[in-house]
Amino acid sequence: MHSESARQWVHIGSGAFALLLRYLTPWQASALAAFALAFNVAALPHIGGRRLYRPVDEARGFPLGILLYPLAVLLLTLVFPSRPDITAAAWAVLALGDGTATLVGRASRRLTAENVENAETRLPSPISVSSAAERGALPWNPDKSIAGTAAFVAFGGLGGIALAWWTRPALAVPPSLAFTIVAPIAAAIVAAFVETIPVRLDDNISVPAAAAIVLWIASLMTQDAFDAALPLVIARLPWAIGITAAASWLAYRARTVSVSGMIGGAVVGIVIYAGGGGAAWVLLFATFLAASITSRLGVKRKTLLGIGEERGGRRGAGNAIANCSVAALAAIAAVTTPFGREALVALVAALTAGGSDTVASEIGKAWGRSTFLVTTLGRVKPGTPGAMSLEGTAAGITAALALAAAGVALGLAPASAIVAIVAAATAGAVVESALGATLEGPGILNNDMLNFINTAVAAALALVWT
Repeated sequence: MHSESARQWVHIGSGAFALLLRYLTPWQASALAAFALAFNVAALPHIGGRRLYRPVDEARGFPLGILLYPLAVLLLTLVFPSRPDITAAAWAVLALGDGTATLVGRASRRLTAENVENAETRLPSPISVSSAAERGALPWNPDKSIAGTAAFVAFGGLGGIALAWWTRPALAVPPSLAFTIVAPIAAAIVAAFVETIPVRLDDNISVPAAAAIVLWIASLMTQDAFDAALPLVIARLPWAIGITAAASWLAYRARTVSVSGMIGGAVVGIVIYAGGGGAAWVLLFATFLAASITSRLGVKRKTLLGIGEERGGRRGAGNAIANCSVAALAAIAAVTTPFGREALVALVAALTAGGSDTVASEIGKAWGRSTFLVTTLGRVKPGTPGAMSLEGTAAGITAALALAAAGVALGLAPASAIVAIVAAATAGAVVESALGATLEGPGILNNDMLNFINTAVAAALALVWT
């Protein structure tokens, strides 16, 4: 008989093995994680482990989550061999944060159900019952509770701090106490948000990946870089707030963004202006303008085909975060790390990828005549997840070239980086299309996550190729 609570306690308890990272060499840690993976594959089902299988695991024939957990730890040890504190903190966020979120969330839902039943008995008003049923749920994902997410941040953050502190002596040059305390909390917050995205991507992949990315970026930050940039950031802030607030309001009035899009876009815009300067904000505005204009092209055909933008073309906070969060992180890195030039190149590549991909998608839906899947090259209907068209691809490459050239003209990237940025943006679009064709239909990834992956791939490749 499957017990979700027992499964989660095992999930949490397995995090105790992270204590060994203080004493293990990198190859020993990787070997131990590989052994755990092999054990879960070969031995666990035969010694009572099937009681931890969920019904979907029984139907599938193997326990995906139970295999992905040690695989995630193995990848952490391989990617960060010299930073056991990053591995340990990300592991803690996965074990304690994700595990307690499920336990607390399930308890919260039971209490909510009891409250709803009592409300129905006392006051059978549809409005009152509806509000009681929704109380405590996240607005963008009713299957996730506020209490569970709060528990994720609290226990994941505290666990991350404890294990980062515990493994700190294992480093040749221990990181600052500020990193040991602040970085795990930031990682827990970001991972908690990622865990609430309504997709079927397994948390054993998304949670440690999100936590590790935050911890890695935080590990690059230095006090000297922050102190040197602080006066500049303070000077930029009034302009960042004023200009971005005005632009966000005008975008809302022009019906190009929703209320959430106005707020989310404003936050992203302020961060990019404060970290990257006015030039970075101008490039951000150019990408938004390109996306807004092309979204309104061919509206009649898109409507007839049922592939027009939702909410009448108004973009929400999810669009802003998905397309611009990598650029925002790059803007933060530009003023908090010694790698300001590289961070700005990544910013240009991320914005170029996000803007050119939207142009390609909208032009393809409006005028594409030969739509195909990049994975099979077979023809499909316009609007099919992962579909590409010759017309859209040509428009996307043209837009990427224009946006990359704008980034160079604004002084954000050297002229020698244009080809690399355009190639990186194109590669990001191909990766997005391949993942969309295979994972968007089953609900493992959604369009916002695909857009984020697109910009992240482009930023990473641009750094490698420049």
